[in-house]
Amino acid sequence: MGSPLLSNRSSGQRLGITEPISLSGPTEDDVIKTHELEKFLQDAGLYESQEEAVTREEVLGRLDQIVKIWVKSISRAKGLNEQLVQEANAKIFTFGSYRLGVHGPGADIDTLCVGPRHATREEDFFGELHRMLSEMSEVSELHPVPDAHVPVMRFKFSGVSIDLLYAKLSLWVIPEDLDISQDSILQNADDQTVRSLNGCRVTDQILRLVPNIQNFRTTLRCMRFWAKRRGVYSNVAGFLGGINWALLVARICQLYPNALPNMLVSRFFRVYTQWRWPNPVMLCDIEEGSLGLQIWDPRRNPKDRFHLMPIITPAYPCMNSSYNVSASTLRILSEEFQRGSDICEAMESSRAEWDTLFEPFAFFEAYKNYLQIDISAENADDLRKWKGWVESRLRQLTLKIERHTYNMLQCHPHPGDFSDKSRPFHHSYFMGLQRKQGVLVNEGEQFDIRLTVEEFKHSVNLYTLWKPGMEIYVCHVRRKNIPKFVFPGGVRPPRPSKATWDSRRAMELKAASSSQVDKSPEGQGTPDEMDEGRKRKREEEVESNLKSARIVAALPSSTGEAQESVLASVATNGAGDIGHDVVQNHITGGSAYGKPSGSVADESSSREAENLAIEKITSVSYVACPDFSKELDELEDDVQQKDKYEDTDKSGKSPPMVSLTSNVAATAVMSSNGISTSGSFYTSGDIEELEPAELMAPPSIVNPPAPPTQRKPLIRLSLTSLGKAKGKGT
Repeated sequence: MGSPLLSNRSSGQRLGITEPISLSGPTEDDVIKTHELEKFLQDAGLYESQEEAVTREEVLGRLDQIVKIWVKSISRAKGLNEQLVQEANAKIFTFGSYRLGVHGPGADIDTLCVGPRHATREEDFFGELHRMLSEMSEVSELHPVPDAHVPVMRFKFSGVSIDLLYAKLSLWVIPEDLDISQDSILQNADDQTVRSLNGCRVTDQILRLVPNIQNFRTTLRCMRFWAKRRGVYSNVAGFLGGINWALLVARICQLYPNALPNMLVSRFFRVYTQWRWPNPVMLCDIEEGSLGLQIWDPRRNPKDRFHLMPIITPAYPCMNSSYNVSASTLRILSEEFQRGSDICEAMESSRAEWDTLFEPFAFFEAYKNYLQIDISAENADDLRKWKGWVESRLRQLTLKIERHTYNMLQCHPHPGDFSDKSRPFHHSYFMGLQRKQGVLVNEGEQFDIRLTVEEFKHSVNLYTLWKPGMEIYVCHVRRKNIPKFVFPGGVRPPRPSKATWDSRRAMELKAASSSQVDKSPEGQGTPDEMDEGRKRKREEEVESNLKSARIVAALPSSTGEAQESVLASVATNGAGDIGHDVVQNHITGGSAYGKPSGSVADESSSREAENLAIEKITSVSYVACPDFSKELDELEDDVQQKDKYEDTDKSGKSPPMVSLTSNVAATAVMSSNGISTSGSFYTSGDIEELEPAELMAPPSIVNPPAPPTQRKPLIRLSLTSLGKAKGKGT
C-alpha cells in the first residue's frame, strides 16, 4: 500500500543539512559485528515470520477493497451520477513501523484511508464505514475514537491489529496513483486531515532521506529494542516514541552514509552523548511552504522556545516530534546515551558483547522512593477512556514537581502501567524520585509536594467525559514496599546474582578508587561518590546546554535571505570544512573501505578528529532562546489553578504553596474543590498515602453524586532519603 519501496542511493548526493562526518566504509570487524547484531535481533524475536507477513499483506489488500466499496456506496447514497459513482475511489496507505519495515510480531499496522471531498469524517467514516466493519465476521474489538487529536478507528482484522485514520482531500476523485508527498495535497485540508496525512508524509520522507534503507532499518530496529529494554521508549511518558527514534537514527545514517549497523549504533551513542540540546535534530531544511500552515519556528511561536529536545519532522509542515521531553526525562536519556557510548567503546576492545548493551533497566531497584498513581473505574469501557486521559496528563505531574521544587526533586516515570489481577478495572503507574545529585541537604529537610499532587489531581478530574467511579489515588511508597503485582509472576525477584554492566563498572571504580587512595592522602572518594560525580557532571552539562545553547535550524523567512544566511553559516562553521576531510584522512587511512593502520596514535588522532567534527555539527548556533527550564507553556492547566488561587487570595485566604520545608507540623492544604483543610501527617507502615480529593465532575455533568469523605491528603519526602539506590538495600 502507498508509495513503492524506495531504492538505495548510489548517485552520491549529500543527504542532510551538513556534510557527512565520515564516508568511510566497513572494516572486516564491522561486517562481523553487524552479523552478530543481526543474529542477536533475530534470536530476540524481533522479526515476524513469513506466514505473518503474508497475512498482513492480505489484510491490507482486503481493507483497501472495503474502503473502495464504502466510498462507492456513500457516493450513490449522496445522489452522485452513475459515472461519478463508478469513478469514486478511496485508497489505503501505511505509515509508522510497518511502513518503515521495522515492525515486530504482533505489532499493529498504522493505516490511513484517503477519501474524496464528499466523504465526510463524522457521518461517513465514523458512521457508515464503522457500520460496515461492525457487521464483518473478520473484524473484532472495533473501537472508534472520533474526538482524539488525530481521530482513529481501532480494530482487529483477522487477528491483525489496525489503527485506521482518515484524510478527506479536496478532490472529487482519488486517483489510484495518488502521491501524498506533494504539498499541494494539503490544499484546503482541515486540521484533522493535515495531522492524519502527516504520519504517512513523514515516514515516506524519512525513507527518501537515508542513504541506505536496509542499514537504516537494522539500526532502527536495534535502537527501538534498546530503548524499550532501557525504559526510555514512550512519548506519552516524556521519553521518545517510534517516530523520534526513527528521526534520530536517520540523522546518524546521513552523517555516516557508508557505515554498517555496527558502526551506526556506536556512532548513534557517540553523537547524541555530545549533542548540545536544545539544538534541533533535522534531516532537511525547514521550508515555510505556500499554504500558511504553522511550522516549528522558535522566533515566531513562543511555545517552540521551551522545547528541550527538538527532533524536527522532515515533511511540511515541519514540527517538533518530541515536545513531551522534560528536564527529568532529558537527563535520563542523556545518562542512557552515555551508558550506551561506554558499552560500545568497551565492545571495540572486546570487553563487552551485544547482550550487555541490551541489559534491562532495573527500575524498581534503582530508587529508594517512588510515587504510585492508581486509577480505577466502574467497567472496562470507562477504564479504557479514563486510562487514556490519565496517561495523557501524567507528564504534567513530572513538570509540576520539577517546577515547584526548582528541579531539586527529579522524577523518573516508568513508561508502562501495571494491573493488579485481584482488583478489576484498576491500573497503577510508578515514578522514581531522587534529589538532585550534589545538592547539600540540611538535617531533617523534606520535600513537601502535597499541593503539587493535589493540583495535578484537580486537573485530571476536570476530564469532560468523567463518570462516577473514575478515581485517581497517589501515594509515596518505598522500594521495599513496591507491590508484588509489578513483578513477573507476582514474585519479588531476589537481588540479581549475575553481574551487570553497571555493577561491574562500580567494581572497577572501587578498584580504581582503592589504588588512588594508596597513592594520595586525600583519596578520590568512594565508588558511589565517583559514580555520582560523573552523573552530576553530566547533569550540569545538560543544564548548561539548556540555558546557554542556541537553536540550530535553517529557519525560513519571507524573503529567503535568512535561510540562505543560515545555510552559508552551516557550510562555513559546520562539519564540512574541517570534519569531513580530517576524518577521512584518519578514519579511512586512504582506503575506500576504512582499513585501520594499526597505529594507536593514528586511532587516537582519528577519534579526536571525529569528535571535533561531531562538536562542530552539534554546536553551531543561530537563534537565541530564553531559559528552557520554565516550560510554562507546557502547563496549560496552571492558568486555571492560578485563577483559582487569585480568587482565594482576594477572599483573604492564603493561596497554597509548594516549598522545601523541614516543618513536620500540620499544613494548610487546598483540596480540589477549593476548600482549605488542615493536613496532618498520615502514615501506614512505610507508605505515606495521598488519598484522592473529591472527584471533580466536569461542567457537562449535571448533579454529580456527592463524593465520599476523604482523608486529608499528605506526602512529605525526606531529602536525606532520596538518593538513588546503589545496590545497598533500603
